[in-house]
Amino acid sequence: LSPIVSLSGTVTAGNASGVNDGACALMLANEDAMRENDLTPLARVVGFATAGVEPRVMGIGPVPATQKLLARENVLIGDIGVIELNEAFAAQALAVTRALGIEDGDSRVNPNGGAIALGHPLGMSGARLAFTAATELTLTQEKYALVTMCIGVGQGIAMLLQRV
Repeated sequence: LSPIVSLSGTVTAGNASGVNDGACALMLANEDAMRENDLTPLARVVGFATAGVEPRVMGIGPVPATQKLLARENVLIGDIGVIELNEAFAAQALAVTRALGIEDGDSRVNPNGGAIALGHPLGMSGARLAFTAATELTLTQEKYALVTMCIGVGQGIAMLLQRV
């Protein structure tokens, strides 16, 4: 396949997420609202963090965001049972996981496929990742899920969910 970023590059349509259509909605509610409306939570948001890096290395933004979040919550990467990482490109996802000390092929990462397999509907991917992580926590009975995304121009975001 031909490179899509630069003529001499290695990013192709085969190792980059497709931009497609999609929709997802989530509700964030406190305990009072859940009780008043007889709602059952999928997971609890433990915390979240954002960070920025130089725009030339835009895909690595989830690394400092994750490090900041885990340090603040006193959680180790080994404590995480489910990791939903938005993969803009295969190389970007590998760079993030390797920088976080996660081994290649770790079954915790995108256990049902990531954006390369499922697509990357802009404006919906974050909700899809959070929903998938919360659902996977219930299925696996793991305690924590980590959800990360790289965001344009060097930003990254990470969120820690806990099974309820």
